[in-house]
Amino acid sequence: MGRPTPAGLPASSAERNLLWSRLDEAVAGLGAPPATPVFVVDLDAFDANADDLVRRAGGKPVRLASKSIRVPALISRALAHDGFQGVLAYTLREALWLHAQGLCDDIVVAYPTVDRGALAELVASPSAAGAITLMVDDVAHLDLVDSVRSSPTVPVRVALDVDAGLKVAGRHVGPKRSPLHDAEAVIALGREIVARDGLRLVGAMTYEGQVAGLQDSVPTARARSAVVRRVKAMSLNQLGVRRGAIAEALRDLADLEFWNAGGSGSIEASAADPVVTEVAAGSGLLVPRLFDHYRSFRPVPAAFFGLPVTRKPAPGFATVHGGGLVASGPIGPDRLPTPWAPAGLELTPLEGAGEVQTPLAGAPADDLRIGDLVWFRHGKSGEPFEHTPTVHLLAGRRLVDTVPTYRGCGQAF
Repeated sequence: MGRPTPAGLPASSAERNLLWSRLDEAVAGLGAPPATPVFVVDLDAFDANADDLVRRAGGKPVRLASKSIRVPALISRALAHDGFQGVLAYTLREALWLHAQGLCDDIVVAYPTVDRGALAELVASPSAAGAITLMVDDVAHLDLVDSVRSSPTVPVRVALDVDAGLKVAGRHVGPKRSPLHDAEAVIALGREIVARDGLRLVGAMTYEGQVAGLQDSVPTARARSAVVRRVKAMSLNQLGVRRGAIAEALRDLADLEFWNAGGSGSIEASAADPVVTEVAAGSGLLVPRLFDHYRSFRPVPAAFFGLPVTRKPAPGFATVHGGGLVASGPIGPDRLPTPWAPAGLELTPLEGAGEVQTPLAGAPADDLRIGDLVWFRHGKSGEPFEHTPTVHLLAGRRLVDTVPTYRGCGQAF
């Protein structure tokens, strides 16, 4: 089977039912009934999405956001694609583990750490310290590094997390991340870094979450989508000016190795800024439901989990075992998993997605038998793999491997 080209989500019931048949056929090849939920990643879709992310980056390296993957074999697979370079980790302990496993020697930790034990491991290892970059946005983060070492013999790499939010009418629009917004605050912390022995200022990051993480072409929310598109345009214009001014000021302090920006939903816009040297992406590989409706790209869903039908409580209903894999973020229907294949099933408003059972309504329920699998898509990427030790890898119509997740490797970050 040839590799699919990202050309949009399976829009028709026929396409989703074909997916249902393909997933069921592949899982049947396992022999004994699989443990449930059963998690499958479609490698053809994964690879096509990887190629498309690289194309959208326009020649700038794509740093893999490991939070959106959490499966070592898939991290390695993505990094093997031309155009991917390095990992954007979400904790220092994860970064230390990835380095120790030999998975990557270029890791930027996306969030500041206050884990003194992990910091002590970092400063005790010249190899790890040379491969891992810490993210900072406060002098207190620098003090923590200094507090865990007796002497600055092992240089520690640090990067500045610069707020990328939009300021309009006295309000801040965007993720509440760094307090470093204007050039003056950024330069003040930069000077503190270069003045301390054993710290090296090597990079900067501006994550424009209000651009990368918001759907802007939702058919059922056209008015809101129009507002989101306006916010995105304003954010990019304002950030472009501010990022340029900050980068110019930082040149007098340090010769930065990288400037990271963006996410799967904003790659083209972020890569177009000459200040940005690399873009981050992860969700665009597996394509959770929250990435269904973007104007900038139309990827192919690659991650699914199957739940068995255990009851037929009434005509037009089928109940599956488990299902309560709810995505993080603001509470709302878009954080619930979505029954995807067969097409035409919906969660019920009374029970939603339950921890031990999930009733589904719709005409296809009458054709489902006890033991049949219903395939779901999660709201966010990476998060569902916290609930399983293994993931099955699909190529064409057959499973070609079963690999451990972080949890299957005994890790929880």
